[in-house]
Amino acid sequence: MNSKYIKELEQGFSPLTIVEEASRCLLCLDAPCSKACPAGTNPDKFIRSVRFRNFKGAAETVRENNALGSICARVCPTEKYCQKGCSRSGIDRPIDIGRIQRYITDYEESLKMEILKPGKENGKSVGIVGSGPAALEAATSLRLKGFKVEVYEKEKVLGGMLRLIPEYRLPDRVVDLEIKRIENLGVKFHTGIEIGKDKSIDDLKKVHDAVLLAPGYSYGKSLPIFAEFKKEVVSAVKFLREVKAKKGDVKVPNNVLVVGGGDVAMDVVTTLKLLGCEHVSDVVYEQFSEFKASKKELEGAQKLGVTIIDGYVPEKVEGTKVTFKHRVIGSSLTIEPEMIIEAVGQYPSVEGLGVELVKGEVNTGKDYFTNDPKVFVAGDLAHSKFDKTVVGCVRTGKEVALYIAASLGGK
Repeated sequence: MNSKYIKELEQGFSPLTIVEEASRCLLCLDAPCSKACPAGTNPDKFIRSVRFRNFKGAAETVRENNALGSICARVCPTEKYCQKGCSRSGIDRPIDIGRIQRYITDYEESLKMEILKPGKENGKSVGIVGSGPAALEAATSLRLKGFKVEVYEKEKVLGGMLRLIPEYRLPDRVVDLEIKRIENLGVKFHTGIEIGKDKSIDDLKKVHDAVLLAPGYSYGKSLPIFAEFKKEVVSAVKFLREVKAKKGDVKVPNNVLVVGGGDVAMDVVTTLKLLGCEHVSDVVYEQFSEFKASKKELEGAQKLGVTIIDGYVPEKVEGTKVTFKHRVIGSSLTIEPEMIIEAVGQYPSVEGLGVELVKGEVNTGKDYFTNDPKVFVAGDLAHSKFDKTVVGCVRTGKEVALYIAASLGGK
């Protein structure tokens, strides 16, 4: 177990500092922070409660609006959403909403609060494929409406892509606690069952009134130029999954090249540094002005000494020797690392699920619906205006639950 890897990098607020931070809130009447939250967690209300020392009320606000409140508090790119909308930005800096929410959910856990209760049983049943954030939120929302819910996960552990987020950002214990709360609502979880292989969609439709597909983007993409070098190149998904499973007890070489510039790439380069890799070079297609990664994650990687080279694309590969060419200027560079990790995106597998993908999504013209009236989609498979982040998936999980309830005669 690597102590640097398992220790959360960002420290939480103390009882004194959280009140000080909440007191900076301008108490806006039509709060832009709440409007900007994809999950509808209502930060203006829970910040107001904290300001007046009503921590239990704050916990109720978070949990009633977001079943994954503890997780989102740690991994949500708040600078893109609630904090971007914060009115305080025009004065000095936005309220640190993520850390306030983290304190609230930690407080909730310290008191063993049980805020959510299942709704009155309505006799209807829903089967959910996958156990990532969209699936977990949908399962919770449906249980609150009185539906019987069963979740089918192909892996041996629950959580989906949440299990790839490094321990220093999202400890496994936090994911375990969130899932335990959902299980306590009466959601039944099945692990080690792959729908489309061990069971078919038709099998699920026989025992459930509706089926929700939320398998997530669990496979790493690869650039064609690296196709012949499978021994030399590792996918970011495979690397992060192994490191998390072993709690950082993984040996890495001293010179690693990472290709890609999204949040997953930042997770990879930061993880490498925390594991003791001396030279981490990240070569990115985007220039800094068009960077996709969270600003906070990017700055964190740079503080640890990661070398980030923007605007280059791989042009030639010889073993682990890679030559890059700049997209705009007449420039090239060659790097010969001991290991190459590709972080150029993920894709889902829908084999046997009875749906077709268009640009990675089930696109029938209507969000969350498929051509089968009993089958719905959420999370990464669903078309949404929000990024495919945890909080974006939570949003789709809440919304698809409303559509499923309506389709089965609910309100």
